[in-house]
Amino acid sequence: MSESPVTTLSREESWAMLRGNEFGRLAFHLADEVHITPINYAIDAQDRIVVRTAEGSKLLGLTMNADVAFEIDEIDDEEARSVVVRGRARTLDGAEADETEELPLRPWVDTVKLNVVAITVDELTGRRFSLTRPWMHLRPPHEA
Repeated sequence: MSESPVTTLSREESWAMLRGNEFGRLAFHLADEVHITPINYAIDAQDRIVVRTAEGSKLLGLTMNADVAFEIDEIDDEEARSVVVRGRARTLDGAEADETEELPLRPWVDTVKLNVVAITVDELTGRRFSLTRPWMHLRPPHEA
């Protein structure tokens, strides 16, 4: 019997992957809708996912309903890896927000993002997928 093409990442591997990246997707509720948005992030000393955001629908959604999901992934020729977090978001202010200034949280877009949000991780799952990509084997020789 062959090995499964899907394996579970350990908690340590999942955290290492989170710490080694800076871009993910944040899913949140806004009224009766679910939204997902790309976002850059950093991990703080309390193992929280920290993001900066401007005033708007994302901040409103996080304020109205703290339950969120967050996902990152990596892919290469051999495998794909994914980490999914379920947690609770909370806006930081005062000294707590000031502490995040030392994090490697760099904006990717030149806009003002004064609001600091920390996501407390309630559930963390990671998976590794061995890729076979059968469609790659079906290419005519001149496309390979």
